[in-house]
Parts: sequence; C-alpha cells; structure tokens
Amino acid sequence: MPASPTVPQNLAPPAQTAPALVAVVKASRSAIVSAAIFSLFLNLLMLVPSLYMLQVYDRVLSTGSVPTLLMLTLITVFLFIVFGGLEWLRAQILIVASMRFDAMLGAVIHDAIFTRSLATGGRRANAQPLDDLDRVRQFVTGQGLFALLDAPWVPLYVGMMFLFHPWMGIAAIASMLILTGLTIWNELATRQLLQDANRFSMAANQHTAAHLRNVEVIAAMGMLPRLRERWISERGAALAAQHQASGRAGLIAALSKTYRMTSQSLVLGLGAYLAIKREISPGMVIAGSILLGRALAPIDQLIANWRSLSAARQGFARLSELLTAHPEADECMPLPAVKGEYKLEKVVITPAGARAPIINELTMRIAAGTQLGVIGPSAAGKSTLLRALLGLHLPVSGSLRLDGAELGQYDRATLGSAIGYLPQDVELLEGSIAENIARFGEIDAEAVVKAARRAGVHEMVLALPDGYATRLEGNFTLSAGQRQRVGLARAMYGDPAVIILDEPNSNLDEAGNAALQQALTELKSIGSTVIIVTHRSKVLDQVDRVLLLVEGKLSLYGTREQVASALQQAGAARGAHPIRPSEVFA
Repeated sequence: MPASPTVPQNLAPPAQTAPALVAVVKASRSAIVSAAIFSLFLNLLMLVPSLYMLQVYDRVLSTGSVPTLLMLTLITVFLFIVFGGLEWLRAQILIVASMRFDAMLGAVIHDAIFTRSLATGGRRANAQPLDDLDRVRQFVTGQGLFALLDAPWVPLYVGMMFLFHPWMGIAAIASMLILTGLTIWNELATRQLLQDANRFSMAANQHTAAHLRNVEVIAAMGMLPRLRERWISERGAALAAQHQASGRAGLIAALSKTYRMTSQSLVLGLGAYLAIKREISPGMVIAGSILLGRALAPIDQLIANWRSLSAARQGFARLSELLTAHPEADECMPLPAVKGEYKLEKVVITPAGARAPIINELTMRIAAGTQLGVIGPSAAGKSTLLRALLGLHLPVSGSLRLDGAELGQYDRATLGSAIGYLPQDVELLEGSIAENIARFGEIDAEAVVKAARRAGVHEMVLALPDGYATRLEGNFTLSAGQRQRVGLARAMYGDPAVIILDEPNSNLDEAGNAALQQALTELKSIGSTVIIVTHRSKVLDQVDRVLLLVEGKLSLYGTREQVASALQQAGAARGAHPIRPSEVFA
C-alpha cells in the first residue's frame, strides 16, 4: 500500500530554519496534506482508463454487448468528470496555500532585506529574496509539486501490474529505477552549475544597479564602455553556466522521454508475448502499457520540472539564511515620548565592512534641547557618529542611550517618528513632494506646509507644476539644492525631538543658508535636540556646544567659545588639532 500523505521533503524546513519559515511551513502543512489526500483519490481515478480498456477488450469485444459498452462508457465519463473536479480542487488548495505563504512572508522578507542592507552598509542591497519568494510560491502551484504529490501513489500502478503478471510488475520496477537514476543524474549534473549561474547573475544585476545610481559620473567620465564590458563578462559567465546546465538537463530529459516511450512499447511487446502464451488476457496487454505510463509520469514530470524544483529549493535555502541572520525584531515595550538626551559611555563603533573601529571609546553627554556642532577632519568618524545616534550602527562595546534607554530598546518606527535626519546625499523617493515631506505617512497638510516654510522651500514648491502634489518620478527631477531643502523639510516634519543634519548646507545658496539659520532658531525655541556635522560654516555661530572628533576620538568638547579658545591656544601646532579656528569659526 502507498505511504501515508506527508509533506514533500523539498518543502520541509531544514535544520535551524528561521522561525518565520517554520511558522509558514506549519501553516501550509494542512493544505499540502489535503492536496496529498486529493492526490490519492486522483490516482485511484487514474486507474479508470486501464480498467476501461481491460473491460472493453476482455468483455465487450468477446461478448459483442453494446449495452455493456454503453454502461462502461457512461461510468467512465462520470468518473472522468469527478477526476476533473478533484484536480481543480487540488489546484485551488495549493493556490490558497501559495497566497498564504506570500502573505505571511512578504512583509517579513521585505523588512529583512532592508535590515540586511543596513547591516552590510548597502553592499548587499538587492531584492533577490523577493524573487526567491516568487519562485517558491510559483513552485507550490506548478507541475513540479503535483509530481511530488503523485509520486507516493506510484505503488498503486506497480501493484496492479503485478496482479496482471509478475514479469509486468518487474518490468515496471526496472523502468522506474532507470528513470530514478536519470533524475539523480540530473540533480548531480546541474546543481552546481545552476548555483553558479544564479550567483553570477545576482552579481551582475547588483553591479548594474550600483552603476545606475551613479549614471551621471559614469557618463561624464566616459566609463560606460568599460563597465559594459565588465557586465558582459559577468553576464557571460552566468549564461555559460546556465547554458551548460540547460544542455545537460535537456539531454537527460530527452533520454528520459525516449526511454519512457521505449519502455511502454516494450511492455506492450512483453504483454503480447504473455498473451500468446495464454498467461494474461488481451485486455491486460493494453491496460499494462497504460499503467506503466502512469507509473512513470511523476518521475518524468520531476525531470522536466527539475529547474523550477531546484530554483525553489535554492530560493527557500536563501530565504532561510536571510531570515535566520535577520529575524523579525521582537516587539518592544512602548517607552515614553523621546525628549532628546543622549549619553555615550566608552562607545566603540565598527560599521559593517570596516576592519577597525571608526569611533573609539567615545564618552559624552548631549542634553535635551542642545544644539551640537560636530567638526573634524575628513575620515574622523563624524558621519559614523551620526548614524550611531540614529541607531543605524549599534556599538560593539560601550553604552549609547537616548533618554536613559539603549537605542535597541525602541521600536524602530516609533523612534523614527521622533527623529529627523538629513543625510549628505539626499535622495527623494517616488511620490509627491507632500508625501516625501510627510515621510509617506498620512499627510497632515498643515504640518507639511509648516515644515516646508521652516526649510525655506514653500515658495519653491508652489512654483512647481502641481505644487505639493508634484510627483518626483519619470523625467521630473529637482536640483541638488532643491532636494536638500525638501529633505530638510522632511527632517523637520512633525517637530521631532531629535534632528540630525549631515552637512545640511553643502548644496544651499545664500537664501538656503538663511532659511537654515532661521530653522535652527525655531528648533531651538521648541526645544529640539539638533546635531549638525559641518565644515567651515557659520551654522556654528548659534550652536550651544561643539565636538571635535579626530580619528574617531573626542579631541575637544565644550561650548563654542571653549573649543575656539582651545584651538587658538594650540597655535601653530597643527599636528595636535588638524583644524584651525579660522577654518571653522568665522
């Protein structure tokens, strides 16, 4: 008898699978078991053509009874209709299971991609896991899974052939073993090539995405031909591996199909021989050939759909790796509203990909409502410090607290709404100006205009074709200065308790600088904590305190006057502090 329905091994979660994948597999198990039970009845109904032929040859033709033929035909047609209904229901069950799979994992994988990109400093910024999710989902509703579900019931057909004659059963087992050997050969011959092809293709796509982000630099300096050659080389490696794998898989599939057709004909010959010897009836000759074809069909389908099966298995393994490395964050207990006080104690920050700490043993306190200017030479760790204060880089040692709580204790979305951030390179997202300023949340028109006025960008937005409804997509773009001012408005939207500005005036004209000064004055009045990285800027004229970073360490920290005085006293000893007062303070 066939084994009881089980979850196909290729869909069962491997050891140490991510909890999210374990949960979705458990949720899908009942659907797959139901589909397997449907497969039992479908495979029982698959016996109908053989039994019909058996009765026609052994009863109808020998007796010449037309009523018997009519009754057999009506019963067969009815069973075929039942078969079609069960086949449709099985497909619907798996479609629902695949949609549930996507619904349960889509958002989790989406967030895990961003978490991984953040953890790796953007080096693994690609949407490949979403393609992997699609591959697994499509496999669940494809012929490959149907073949896996039908395979456990193959003993039904082999058993029937043994009932006809032992030699026919032996022929069926021999044919199955040979086709199984071809399946194993297919796996061994193509697995590594398919993995290589996928790896080369992912690398080529990732490099192309990086090139597109730097299209102006590439075009301006004539780098496109060389980058094209590199892409062709990477793409060629992927295509070569894919071609070799497809060639091997095609050869094995052709051998499989040829052998299957040959074996069915040979079984007909064997049946004819046994019928001549009066060991089986003529009906069993035809029925045996049909049964063998049905017994070999799941194996043949597995070979034909091996690429989709292999792609789904590899995709599932990559999803497991992603979600194991970047699991869903535990739900954080709500904390009081952020006030904006930072305390750093011997903080060491080593960003992803860095070989040595960028921030070393940094200890300081930033009181709520303080406006802090961060200065220092290039590569001093200023931007790294800002990202740490944002919670994007967690300390490898030491303590970094906001209002007494480690940043990791805050819910990311809640913390984000209490923080405004303006990076050095401002990229606005596809959507309207209003959506960008409102951070793609529910648009509060009054708050949007308020933030735009503070950033000095309100009049500029009104001059755009559709004002705040102007969409940033297609061929419509803003200048670097306009993007920076819209980004500044986004940072100040909703009066966040903490605002962090990384070179906020690098692309601003005189009017933009004046608007920035006015914005800082207003932020001071509402008590926001403001942290600014800047070079040689009058922005420092109104900050409360100044931090001088040198090689990731606190060199000076105090009021503007204290830091200026200390730098002045250093005099010509530039080695002590590689920034002169005149370079920073007007």
